[in-house]
Amino acid sequence: AARAALSGVQAEPTSLVSYQSRGAVLVIGPVDAAWSAAQQLPASMRRVVLAEPGDEPLPEGARESQDPVLVRAPLAGLRGHLGEFVALASGADGESIDLAALYVSPTPRFDLVLDLGRRPALAQLRPPLGYFRVGRDTDALAAALLELPELVGEFEKPRFFNYDPALCAHGRSGLRGCTRCLDACSTGAIASLGDLIQVDPYLCQGDGGCTTVCPSGAIRYAYPAPRDLMQALKAVLVAYRGAGGQAPRLLLHDAEGGHDLLRARAAQLPVDVLPLQVEEITAAGLDVWLSAIAYGASGVGLLLGPSRAGHEASTLDLQLRIADALLTGMGHAPGRVGLVDAQSLEQWCADAPGAAAMPPAAFDTHNDKRATLRLALSHLHRNAPSAQAAVALPAGAPFGEVRVDTGSCTLCMGCVSVCPSHALTDGGDTPRLDFTEDLCLQCGLCERACPEQAITLAPRFVYDFEVRRQPRVLNEEEPFCCVACGEPFATPSVMEKMAQRLQGHPLWTDEATRRRMQMCGDCRVRDMMRSDIAKFRDTGAT
Repeated sequence: AARAALSGVQAEPTSLVSYQSRGAVLVIGPVDAAWSAAQQLPASMRRVVLAEPGDEPLPEGARESQDPVLVRAPLAGLRGHLGEFVALASGADGESIDLAALYVSPTPRFDLVLDLGRRPALAQLRPPLGYFRVGRDTDALAAALLELPELVGEFEKPRFFNYDPALCAHGRSGLRGCTRCLDACSTGAIASLGDLIQVDPYLCQGDGGCTTVCPSGAIRYAYPAPRDLMQALKAVLVAYRGAGGQAPRLLLHDAEGGHDLLRARAAQLPVDVLPLQVEEITAAGLDVWLSAIAYGASGVGLLLGPSRAGHEASTLDLQLRIADALLTGMGHAPGRVGLVDAQSLEQWCADAPGAAAMPPAAFDTHNDKRATLRLALSHLHRNAPSAQAAVALPAGAPFGEVRVDTGSCTLCMGCVSVCPSHALTDGGDTPRLDFTEDLCLQCGLCERACPEQAITLAPRFVYDFEVRRQPRVLNEEEPFCCVACGEPFATPSVMEKMAQRLQGHPLWTDEATRRRMQMCGDCRVRDMMRSDIAKFRDTGAT
């Protein structure tokens, strides 16, 4: 019944990314191995061999051959993707030579790269489409030689992400804030543009770790969209309960990480374990896990694939610790969400986490990550066995408070100007710093922007939404008023800091200058003009 419920869930389509490959292939590696591999590719493909420098003699016929063509030089750089690879070789005088510009026409780009080098030319955990890293693995080479000729033509893949720069906390005013998505990306598709990020859709392969670790939801999975995934897991759990099932456990997996394994072990899976395939296991994060528990899952398992288990585990580690802290802070059993691999699957199935009976939630979600988390946590809190008012979270969590040392803060409002979520706001005409905890992303921009180093971050979660959403005053002062016109223009702490820093300066010894510094901008200009006119008259000039 649970599996059948998935047939009624339709995913919202996404846009497509197109590649065009004409079949120009670059083969990199030791001269004999690279030349042999190139000769095994069809003559219809344009073949260029970049052989590692050495004393080995050239293969027979290589010197005269124009296809394949052999170039013996160090690789200076490689970048790109299927249909758009740029390869640079080091010339004799140290300059970089664009190999495709010399040997590939009419479009000076390589479409495919076969890398037999001792060290990979590209270091990404998930290299770009069109790049085959085989090294000295003969089986991998044989498979690549079969697949390369098939990659000639036009190809499409889904655009896996949506990015909203208005929500991004990467940077403000030249200050670096959140870098979670850059750290999590396994393909090198994400780059910093200063205050914002840029995602290359041709390099992105839908890893999804960026969407899981993003604190604001600025970058989110596009196919399936978060709402579609949530509808699927809700439908599975509702159908299971409707058919009489009790305490279901959700086992999330992707095609690479568990499809074949679960198919082989389907007969051994307990009836309460409900497998649900996602596009990538790292694309399902806190909002998905906690919503699943709110919808009635007694536990959530994340099945890791063998090829990227280390990367997946490191990407999900902090998110799992946050989930555990949030749940145990409400008195729910620990370990409700956890990692599973081929070795631990049997044990996970046997040792289900204890879960108190709880009415399942009925809320519907949209594509707003933090709004979904609010709904899930609100339901879990209402049904909590023994909830605390607040719980401390691990460093790096996307929830928490900003603490201000009022003895150092001058209310300069530098923190307000860089806050991407408007968690920090000013008091308008009143020198006051306000804070709304529900909006805080813990991105650290306010901390870096503070010239007095008066700000620290404290990751935590306050369960009562009304308390989180209520603005509170972090610092407040009476305004400092102009000594000439009486208009407020600064704070006493700012004036005190300025006096301390000017202490001993020659201008500060003059009483008139000291008084002028206590004036607003308009009065200061007028006072300076009056002083200049008086000095002009004293000279006797007409």
